[in-house]
Amino acid sequence: MAAAPVEDFPEVQEEVGEPTDARAVIREAEVNPARDEEFGAGTYIQEVTLEITSGDLEGEVFEVDNILMGNPVYDMEVEAGDRVMVGIEGTPEEVQEVHIKEYVRDTYLYLIIGIFLILLLVIGRVKGLKSVITIGLTLFLIIKLLIPGILQGYSPILLAVLISVVVTLITIFIISGFNIKSISAIVGILGGVFIAGIITLWIGSSAQLTGFSSEEALMLLYIPQDVEFNVRGLLFAGIIIGSLGAVMDVGMSIASSLQEVKNANPEIARKDLMRAGFNVGRDIMGTMANTLILAYTGSAIPLLILFTAYEPSITEIINLDIIATEIVRALAGSIGLIMTVPLTVFTGTFLFERYK
Repeated sequence: MAAAPVEDFPEVQEEVGEPTDARAVIREAEVNPARDEEFGAGTYIQEVTLEITSGDLEGEVFEVDNILMGNPVYDMEVEAGDRVMVGIEGTPEEVQEVHIKEYVRDTYLYLIIGIFLILLLVIGRVKGLKSVITIGLTLFLIIKLLIPGILQGYSPILLAVLISVVVTLITIFIISGFNIKSISAIVGILGGVFIAGIITLWIGSSAQLTGFSSEEALMLLYIPQDVEFNVRGLLFAGIIIGSLGAVMDVGMSIASSLQEVKNANPEIARKDLMRAGFNVGRDIMGTMANTLILAYTGSAIPLLILFTAYEPSITEIINLDIIATEIVRALAGSIGLIMTVPLTVFTGTFLFERYK
């Protein structure tokens, strides 16, 4: 019979204290063969000595059992010198249990973020600084507006469209200022994203995509917030947001190319400017569409290996919800990207000709 959770008994919770997390470093880790069967067949136990390196218990040393079940997904076989996150149950005065939760990874994540920002600023200079600002604003809008809005029950598709518009306007105007190039890029970008969204809604609804193609989507059914999620809407919103980056790149590249051609030859005829824009767009379109396909394929390599190993039929594969979802995700984004090319070229050509 499973034990009742501590939160069901406030008086016990007050005595035990809230579970806390802390950092620790492994001092020793040894396997004791004599205890292999203590927790059941197929398990073995590391007797670990660790030292807490943060929080109220900093400097304290504990001996804990690290139970390994032979499952590489969940097992953490630690070694001396490893830095880990531990969960502590009890109070600083009376610790009841310490268990290893995860490796400490944030140090390396901060390192790669720092390298990225430094290179962006050194090579990009002023443009790089503007890029840092737009990245920060984009993350702010997603974390502070999109996610909380969805948790409060608002339409994920509507929120994704609004966020896409705001992110596009902020990014383009900060990077390039208010000019014909920016306006051309914005028209192309938003047009491409909306087309990708319409294709996603149409095909996704017709193909009966459920949105439950990932474990994370299934876990949303059990979150503590009392929200009835439109999981299919979350899928569509994710496709819209995911396609925005590539579409924005294409739209800005073509608009910049049109401006450079116009600056180099102010008397160029409209049809020649349009031809130049389409030539650039076709080159970008080929590589960027491939980039989207490869990005989605790369994330599905383990799944593709499984299919290759068990050799199901092509018909069976493409009718699976998870595969159909990834196909729609990749191709809807690519269609939006393709449509960005003519939209940007036509808008840019018209505006450069109209406002000489």
